[in-house]
Amino acid sequence: GSEKTQPSSAWNEHKNRGTSSPLSMPSKKPQQWLQVVGHAGTFRVGEYGMLLKKFCEGEQQCFQKLMEDTLKPYVPAYHGVVQQDEHDYNMMDNLLTHFNSPAIMDCKMGSRTYLEEELVLARERPQPRRDMYEKMVAVDPEAPTAQEQAQQAVLKTRYMQWRESLSSTTTLGFRIEGVRKANGECRTNFKRTKSREQVMDALKDFVDSNTQIARGYLRRLKQLRQVLETSDFFRTHEVVGSSLLFVHDGTGKTGVWMIDFAKTAALPPHLTLDHRSPWVEGNREDGYLWGLDNLIDILTNILPLT
Repeated sequence: GSEKTQPSSAWNEHKNRGTSSPLSMPSKKPQQWLQVVGHAGTFRVGEYGMLLKKFCEGEQQCFQKLMEDTLKPYVPAYHGVVQQDEHDYNMMDNLLTHFNSPAIMDCKMGSRTYLEEELVLARERPQPRRDMYEKMVAVDPEAPTAQEQAQQAVLKTRYMQWRESLSSTTTLGFRIEGVRKANGECRTNFKRTKSREQVMDALKDFVDSNTQIARGYLRRLKQLRQVLETSDFFRTHEVVGSSLLFVHDGTGKTGVWMIDFAKTAALPPHLTLDHRSPWVEGNREDGYLWGLDNLIDILTNILPLT
C-alpha cells in the first residue's frame, strides 16, 4: 500500500464537487451497516473505496502510529484528514469494498468499555444521564437503585458497568455488538448474549455453519494475536471500546480488522500492558488479549462444523 498520508489529487478534485465516481461504492450498503452498529452520523462513504469518519484527534494519532507499526495490515489504511461541508474527517480504506454482498460482524474487544480517566471524571464531576436511565429501564426495570429511580438518571460509567455485566464483556473479554447478514438482515439485540454457549451459537449463525469461513477467520485471528503480542503500539496503549470487524462473503473470502480507536489512549512512558491481566483500577489493563484468546477458543470449538 502507499505510504502517503495526504489524499491523492484525484480525490481532492472530486471531494469539493461532491461528484459521484463510477468507482464509488453504492453508499446504501455501508450506511445501513454503520447505522446498525450505532455509528449513524459518524461516517460518510467517500469515493474510490474510501470511508470518512468524523474527525477525532486521538484516533488520528493512533492511525498515524499504526501506519508505522507491525499492526498496519490489521487496520484500515489511513489517508489523512479531509474536509467536507466544513467538517473534518479521518479518511481510511472502506474495508467492504472488495467483498461481494458481505456479511459483517462487530465484536467489541476487552473486559471494560470505559477508560480509567472516564471513571476519575465521573467521580470528580458526576453528571447523571436521563437517556441512559431510560435505556437501562428498557432492558431491566429493576436495575436502577432507589436513588437512581428518584433522580430518573444514572451516571455514564454506572450505565456502562451495568451494561457490561449483562453481556460477555466481563466474563469473556469481548461482546458481539452487531451482525449484518448478506441478505441485509441486521441484528443488534446482543446486549444479553453473555454465556459462552450463547456466544458460540451467535458465531455459528454468523458463519452460517460454513467450515471454510470459520477456518479463514481463525487463521486471521491467530495471526493477529501473534502480531499483537509483539506490537510496540499495542504494548504502549490502553485499547478500550475498540472492535474487531469480521467480513465474509459467499465466495468464502474472509477478513478481520481492528477498528475504532477513539478511546485508545497512550500510556505514560514507564507503563506497558500485557492485555491479559485482570483489571484493577490504576493498572490500566484492558483484557483485549484475554478476550481474543476466548474468541479464538470458541471459534476453534465450533470446528469441525457438521
